[in-house]
Amino acid sequence: MAVTSKAVPAAVTTAAATADKPPNKYKQAMPQYAAVAPFFILFAVFGAFPVLFSIWISFHSWDGIGQMKWVGLEQYHYLITDATFWKTIGNTLIIWVLSTVPMLLLALVIANALHNATRLRTFYRIAYFIPNVTSVVAITLVFGSIFSNNFGLLNAFLQSIGVGQVAWLTSPWGIKIAIATIVTWRWVGYNAIIYLAGLQAISADVYEAAKVDGASPRQTFWRITVPMMRPVILFTAVTSTIGGLQIFTESRVLFGDTSNIGGPGDAGLTIVSYLYQSAFIKNQFGYGAAVGWALFILIVLFSIINWRLIGGNDDERLTRRAARRVERKIAAQNAKREAADVH
Repeated sequence: MAVTSKAVPAAVTTAAATADKPPNKYKQAMPQYAAVAPFFILFAVFGAFPVLFSIWISFHSWDGIGQMKWVGLEQYHYLITDATFWKTIGNTLIIWVLSTVPMLLLALVIANALHNATRLRTFYRIAYFIPNVTSVVAITLVFGSIFSNNFGLLNAFLQSIGVGQVAWLTSPWGIKIAIATIVTWRWVGYNAIIYLAGLQAISADVYEAAKVDGASPRQTFWRITVPMMRPVILFTAVTSTIGGLQIFTESRVLFGDTSNIGGPGDAGLTIVSYLYQSAFIKNQFGYGAAVGWALFILIVLFSIINWRLIGGNDDERLTRRAARRVERKIAAQNAKREAADVH
């Protein structure tokens, strides 16, 4: 009896200590961790692992099946001295400029027209967005027939107005213009919808104040709309840079020959096409990985350049200055109305 009488208080003390112990927060959060775990598992398998593995094999010579051979920085050293690689950089940059500059300017004009449209606005938005959701392979095949040297619609039109045939798919500049046209046609509507969202976020008071000051539509567009759209323009410029430097499908479908995927004279051979050619046609996976990382550095470099040119402190000051100017004008107008109401 004496033993029992001592054991009961000890159990009670243990139970009380357990009750006072704070709950384990990790155990409480286990259902939430289990809910988000599939995403991180899939990301680790299909996202993080390929990135890390590409770094690893860029330091090896590997044909994709046999034994890997450690070569250190030899792949990158050969990359710097590879004339074909530098040619692909030139091709990619020319196509990127030929497609991105007119595409963004045209998208801004279309967005401004859609913003001011009074009828069929939804129809026009859908119509401009359709090319972006259409298969790029189908688009490229259609444009391939349009730019065909002998039987293309474009050459037929040029001949009808007295201009001779142009070797669109065999001359270096013709190939680049054809690829840039496909990219522009596909993405101009997408960027126009983004610009339209930015335009709709600008307060109508700003345009009313500009109208009261006697600003013309052109002045309103360049001095009000464009400065206040700088963040949206920066976003589209960066995304267009990322996409434009990774052009692959257009040239790959336009010139389906696996022995010469860049077309005559490699005029349409882009960086990603060269990566594909090195890794999956020539089975040089190590060198293909090195080309991929060189492309990554190039994208980062041009994104920073875009950010410095379009964004930056000067643009922010311009936007803030324009906003303060509009606020002062609106306050003055309100004060005049109140004074008129008093009298």
